[in-house]
Amino acid sequence: MKRYIARLTSEERQALERLVSVGKGAARKLMHARVLLQADAGADGPAWPDARIAEALGVHPNTVVGIRQRFVEESLEAALNRKKLDRPSRTPRLDGRGEARLIALACSTPPEGRCRWTLQLLADKMVELKIVDRLSDETARRVLKKTCSSRT
Repeated sequence: MKRYIARLTSEERQALERLVSVGKGAARKLMHARVLLQADAGADGPAWPDARIAEALGVHPNTVVGIRQRFVEESLEAALNRKKLDRPSRTPRLDGRGEARLIALACSTPPEGRCRWTLQLLADKMVELKIVDRLSDETARRVLKKTCSSRT
């Protein structure tokens, strides 16, 4: 038995049909609109079962359930659009102060026996100075790429 039953109003249905017929927009948004149109249990809707919608549109049945749930619990916009993350999935390894230290280090004279800093040397030195507990050369590269300074 369906736990969340999507019943579209005539205005919502017209807006979704217009969105799908124009075909311009994010593919994910258009797919979610198609799912809602087929899942509509209102007077005008076909009310297809989840398995049939999933097979017809090439999505997983859990996707259909999730779209209907977001429509019922939140809104049409929430069902169509990707939800915004409250926070980034990972905290950045370097904050502004750490980035400044890395840039200053890159502008300083290289270690004895070296003619220039490499990204790995910079990352290792940041760990050695206990600015961070670990740092990859790729993170160092991204930080240095953001700066407009020339180290030559």
